[in-house]
Formats: sequence, C-alpha cells, structure tokens
Amino acid sequence: MGIVHNIENLTAVLSTAVTVPLVLDYTGCTSNLTLNAEYKGCVTDMHPPSRQDYISISLAGQGTYNNGKQWRRQSCWRKWKQLSRLQRSLILLFLFMCGIASYPAVTEHLRGLTDGERSTESNSVLRPIFPQVLPEPVKPLPEQSSQKELSNKRGPPILQNRLQKKGNGTVTVEEKKEKGEEEGVISWRGALVDTDKDTVEAKDGEKASLLEAVKDAFRHAWQGYKDFAWGHDELRPLSKSYSEWFGLGLTLIDALDTMWILGLKEEFEEARTWVATELTFNKNVDVNLFESTIRILGGLLSTYHLTGDTMFLDKAKDIGSRLMPAFNTPSKIPYSDVNIGKGTAHPPRWTSDSTVAEVTSIQLEFRELSRLTQDPQYQDAVAEVMKQVHKLDGKLDGLVPMFINTNNGQFTHQGIFTLGARADSYYEYLLKQWIQGGKKEDQLLEDYVQAIEGVKKNLLQKSSPNGLTFVGELSHGQFSPKMDHLVCFLPGTLALGAHHGLPADHMDLAKQLMETCYQMYIQMETGLSPEIVHFNMHEGSIRDIDVKLADRHNLLRPETVESLFYLYRFTKDHKYQDWGWNILQNFNKYTKVSSGGYTSINNVRDPDYTSPRDKMESFFLGETLKYLYLLFSDDPSSISLDEYVFNTEAHPLPIWPSTA
Repeated sequence: MGIVHNIENLTAVLSTAVTVPLVLDYTGCTSNLTLNAEYKGCVTDMHPPSRQDYISISLAGQGTYNNGKQWRRQSCWRKWKQLSRLQRSLILLFLFMCGIASYPAVTEHLRGLTDGERSTESNSVLRPIFPQVLPEPVKPLPEQSSQKELSNKRGPPILQNRLQKKGNGTVTVEEKKEKGEEEGVISWRGALVDTDKDTVEAKDGEKASLLEAVKDAFRHAWQGYKDFAWGHDELRPLSKSYSEWFGLGLTLIDALDTMWILGLKEEFEEARTWVATELTFNKNVDVNLFESTIRILGGLLSTYHLTGDTMFLDKAKDIGSRLMPAFNTPSKIPYSDVNIGKGTAHPPRWTSDSTVAEVTSIQLEFRELSRLTQDPQYQDAVAEVMKQVHKLDGKLDGLVPMFINTNNGQFTHQGIFTLGARADSYYEYLLKQWIQGGKKEDQLLEDYVQAIEGVKKNLLQKSSPNGLTFVGELSHGQFSPKMDHLVCFLPGTLALGAHHGLPADHMDLAKQLMETCYQMYIQMETGLSPEIVHFNMHEGSIRDIDVKLADRHNLLRPETVESLFYLYRFTKDHKYQDWGWNILQNFNKYTKVSSGGYTSINNVRDPDYTSPRDKMESFFLGETLKYLYLLFSDDPSSISLDEYVFNTEAHPLPIWPSTA
C-alpha cells in the first residue's frame, strides 16, 4: 500500500531525517487530511491543513517531508544528490527488499503464461492454468504392459516424487502426517485422490470381477452425488457441491434403471424414496424439451418397465403432459424450451430455430407414453414431426441439415451435414422407432437406409498413414475431416440394424468405425478420447489423428462404450470387452475423485495436466457405466436386444408386441 505501511522497517535504521518523494495509496487518508506517521503506526490528524494541494508526513523526531508547490518546482535528481550516501543506500536497500517480497507472485504469473504457451499445435493460443487432480493407479489386465511401463507412456509421474514437492496442490509426507491424513492419499483443494487403493483386477474368465469393477465405479460416483449433490441435477466433485440445470434431480433420475440393472438395491431404494416424496414437476422453471424427454421421461418409463412400480409411471405421465405445450407452434415443429409450471413454451432467445436432432429424438418416449396411457396425443404430436421432416427439401442423399424453423417448418442453415452434434440422434431414432414398432413402419426404415448410403457416399473417408475409416462433415460441398466423439454412436446403431436384418455390409462398416473410435482413445496420452478429432488425409502424415486445443476435453461420454456393447453382444469377440476395460481403467486413473464422483477433464493429451472441470454429467451414471456393465455381462438375456430398444440416453424401452 506504499511506503507508509513499511515505515517501521525503514525508520528502525534511519538515524537522520530522510526526505524522499512519497506516493500514498491509502484509501483511509485523503488529500484534505494531515497524516502524522509515527514509529508505532499511522496516526491520522483529522484537522484540515491550511493548504489543500499537498500532503505532509511527519516522522517523529526526524523532520518533515513537504509536498508543496515549491518542492515540486525543484529537481528530484538534485534532491537525491543532496542525500548522504548512507541515506541513499538505505532507500535502495528498502526498494530492493520490496522487490524480493513481490518476486514469488511475479514468477508465478510468468510461470502460468509459460505453461499456457506450450502446445503441439502451430498456433500460440494460451490455455488457462488448472491444478492437476492426481490420478489413481489401477492394475491392467495380465496380458497388458506393467503399470510401470504404462506410466512411462501415458500414465502419471511417480506419485512419491509429487509427494516430495510443495505447491501446485500437493503436500509433503511430513505435512500429511501433521494434518493426520492417511498414507497414500493426496490432497488437492479439498478433493482426495486415493493412491494406494487399486480397482478390481480383471483376469481371463473372471467376468464377475469386471462387473464388480463397474459396480465399484458406480458406488463411488453415487456416493459423491449422495454426499454433496443429493436431489440436485449434477455433482461438482472437486468443490464438493452441485450445479442445477432444471432443478429436477437429473442425475438421480438418470441413474434409476442403472442401479436396478446393476443390482444395487439399497441405493435404488433410497433414490426411489426421493422420487416418491420429493420430486415435483409443479415448478416455474424452463426445461429443454429434448433433454427432459430423454433423461426424465425416458428414465421414469424405463424404471417402470423394469420394476413394475406404478409410481414411476405416474411421474412419467405428469412430466409428459407438462411437456406438450412445446408442440403448440405454427408448424407443429416443437419449441426447444417449456415452462413446466406455467404450461408455456418458446424458442431460444437468440433464434426461432430448433435443432433437428432434438425434435426428431423424442419419439420413442412419447410413443411409449401413448401406448401405456392409451392417450394418442403424445404419439400423434411426435409422429407429425417425423412426417414433416420426411418430406422436406434440403436433404442430401438422406442426410439432413442441423436446424429447422418452428414457424415455417423448413430446414435452415442448409448445406451443412454432420453425424455429430445437432443431427446425430435423428439417424439413431429412425432405426429404433422402426424396431420399437415391430418393424412395420417402412417409411422410417427407408429414410434410415437412405441416410446410411448418404453417409457412405458423402462423409466416409480414410485417414493417413494407417487408413482409419472415419465419418467427416460436409459444408456447402467442402469436406472436413472433423469427427465428434458423438459420432461413435454409429458403430452400435449399424450393428443393431444388421442384427435386425439389414444388409451385412452395415456390420462390416460398424467394425471399421469401432476400430476408429477406439483409436481416438488409445492414441491420446491419457487413453481417453477428446470431444472432437481431425483426421489427416495427406500422404506422408505422421499420425492419423490431430486434436485442436479447444477440443481436448473429455466429458465422460458414453458413445464409444455404447457401441462396444452392441459389437460384443452380436459378435462375442472379447477384444471389445478388453477395449472397454482399458477405457474404464483410464476413467479411474484420470477422472476419479476419491471424495466421491468422477470429473470431466479439459486435456486428454497431457496426463500430468488434465485440468479437471469439476463436473460429473448425469449421463456418466445413466449411460457410460450402464453400457460398461452390459458390455462385461455374458448374459444375453440381460436387457435382451430382441425385447428392448435403448433410447438415446440408454434407457431401455420395450419393443412392442406384434398384433394380429
């Protein structure tokens, strides 16, 4: 706060009057006050001085520094030369000590800038500095490399080395003992990450241990949610808090059928009690039609079918009826947002468009609600959407644009085609509606088969140097080798179609794309896939996959393990289980927080600097762990794919029985 606050240090060694120019930065002393700085502190004289244009500071017994006009007319250099050598030396020493005191803060800032500039990319975009969550080691399958070898390749540095360092969120062994912390646990801003406890080791033929490993992961995630986010939408595991989206307990509802399938009856019962006694949809809150349908309505319907508990069906009817105002539009293409308390709906504030994937990926749930309630309004509303999209202009060989206008019902932003965000589940629900309805709705099947041919013709390419088959994007005739992790739903969907009688080459393509999706994991230093990758297509490329700085995050997404489940269920090739096991290990290694829960991370390319996001999406419990459990199960009757079809949030709904 200026030299005044350090006056005690200076005056202790001054034996003669020191007269130097001072700059005051002290909000408690204003220009119309006279300050008398004594050895014991700053004493403020509240009587206004005779002059208003200067500030004087008196050092008791040492003389007075005057900041008047006469002083300002004189040269600072001349005054400096008038000081004795001792006085000048003491002042320089004082300034030097101030510089030393500020040095750690300056170097910390510079270190942050230096770290932010490191990148394998050609640009110089700075990245934010996040403390590292230390990973938890896990044992690999026997046929894999040893843990020591993995650490050298893409694992964490030796934990003992980290324990010997101070700063960056780590503590020394001595400090840990003083704090009474357990051995083998490292503290990071309140989050504890186990370093001694291993996950269940999987061995050939011991499928029970694989299943138990998934249960352990679920229990761990659930414990974090229960302790720090109970009844709220999403867990923030590092800060031991929660975040709200709709305020409807999204994670809890999303996880209901997962707990039932995993046989976690105790956890299920406590969640059921909350739904029965605490969950209410009579709230003045805007919800997203698509997300509420696939997570809440889908989760309640699925849990009803698995348990037979009509309480879940009653809740499903309640939320379903409250979502219906979304369809009150001029075109019958639904708005994206609904106020479930007021019964009103509207598009986003910035546009009158809805996302094509969202308006065409609510059909499974509303159709099933009509079947159960014998009320046709739900099925009629979503069938009208499919009918209109079927006949719209603007498609390319069955591929659809990403946006549709709720006023005129026409595609917007035409000419851009992707199987990633905003379009992905449109293709998934074409096939799954056909399966759900007993394979009778030929229009849905025709649209699906045409779209897959459109993918082969327009979006399918191979990378260099290893020839990985991938699905890119098309923008006004220009091909982009960009592929979202979301596209990794496609191998599973293709395999499902082949299982239900579609051409065999669909299964061949599924296997090729499955290999590519797994490569998106193992070619990363953490063994976890980024959100988006770009494939190299030029001859002479060194590696197949590039990842931009902004795309290096992993949100604990399920699409790859979802497809692994389908491929294993239909082929019985155990490599798909091995791939899933590797992914689970890396989730445990880089995203598990020992105080409870798993966290999304920002950087899959740097195992020492994953930059945790402090968020556990509800689909980690609703989809990712559920598909991993089903992948490791050798019981084909566990959610039989001849009896159930999964919605896009992994909630199984029954295939309708055939009628004469």
